[in-house]
Amino acid sequence: MDVSPLMDVSSAAMPDIATLSMYMARNETLQDVGTALLSNAIDMQESVGAATVSMMEQSVHPELGANIDMRV
Repeated sequence: MDVSPLMDVSSAAMPDIATLSMYMARNETLQDVGTALLSNAIDMQESVGAATVSMMEQSVHPELGANIDMRV
């Protein structure tokens, strides 16, 4: 990711409006991408959690393991 140097506004009477607009648009885009990635990650974790719960519910068999057959 390209990180531009910070603008030195102390020497300028007024920052360049076009530059500020560009930085604001870039930051908004980066924030939107981050939000979309986080949303995808949350959705994926929810589906993995649901699949895990489903597998655990299917594997519950209380009658298994109650008796042991042994041959001597």
